[in-house]
Amino acid sequence: MGITYVLMHSPSVGPLTWAPVAERLPGAIVPSLLHVGGEGPPFWPAVARAVAAGVERVPEGDEVVLVAHSNAGLFVPVVVGALTRTVKACVFVDAALPARGSATAVASPGFLEVLRSRADVDGVLPAWTEWWDDADVAPLFPDPVTRRMVEKEQPRLPLSYYEQRIPVPEGWDRQRCGYVLFDEAYEEAAADAKERGWPVEHLPGLHLHQLVDPDGVVAAVRKLSHSA
Repeated sequence: MGITYVLMHSPSVGPLTWAPVAERLPGAIVPSLLHVGGEGPPFWPAVARAVAAGVERVPEGDEVVLVAHSNAGLFVPVVVGALTRTVKACVFVDAALPARGSATAVASPGFLEVLRSRADVDGVLPAWTEWWDDADVAPLFPDPVTRRMVEKEQPRLPLSYYEQRIPVPEGWDRQRCGYVLFDEAYEEAAADAKERGWPVEHLPGLHLHQLVDPDGVVAAVRKLSHSA
């Protein structure tokens, strides 16, 4: 019996954000969620279907470790529910955590107001890296080439994506769970993970640190998936 790491990227960006880590985890898969914004609300079933379809290609008998970055963390409960394979662990990497109740709001009311001010007349938002000043975006990437590649594949999501609520099925977290913290912006989520009794690893860096230090991220993910 082996382990297959299933790397879930935020629908706000693309699979390339996980590419360096996937290269270092033999057999890892990165299901593409680039199409999700075009599915129409609710969007969470499309995420669950896409990840489940990717896992269908996993060798029979392998256990699955779900590794979710950023906004993808909110979808982990519905993905767990959609899989027929055994989920060995769920590792959240600088990620938003699902609510402890029955549903998770993708964005807070305050942040939704900010997003509404940025949406065009068709209700479509700019690409994620265009939300921020260049001085904040440039340090996220290890080099200009990587930045261009990641930015090129970014989708433009509809505002309605951030207005959705995602179900949280009871018992989704019965398997091991752990958290990898990069950015201080996610310290509250990491503290929440600790309160839930999950182990937390801290790799100081910015939000796309998996592009900058993939070896460190691989080590942290492997440690949590075995000891979480």
